[in-house]
Amino acid sequence: MIVKPTVGELLKDGKAQNRYELVIATARRARQIAGGDEIKTNVKEESPVTLAANEIAEGKVTIC
Repeated sequence: MIVKPTVGELLKDGKAQNRYELVIATARRARQIAGGDEIKTNVKEESPVTLAANEIAEGKVTIC
């Protein structure tokens, strides 16, 4: 499975301070999506991980 945007792209864009923070936030949001939370991106994808990564890239989900 290839997730777009990649971890490197999200780190380069300043979405997270480090790889660990980004992966934890993406996994947390992916679990929420898999559990039935509303999807905040228009990307047509079935994978909760890809949806979560796109939400972070689009700034619709912030990392605290």
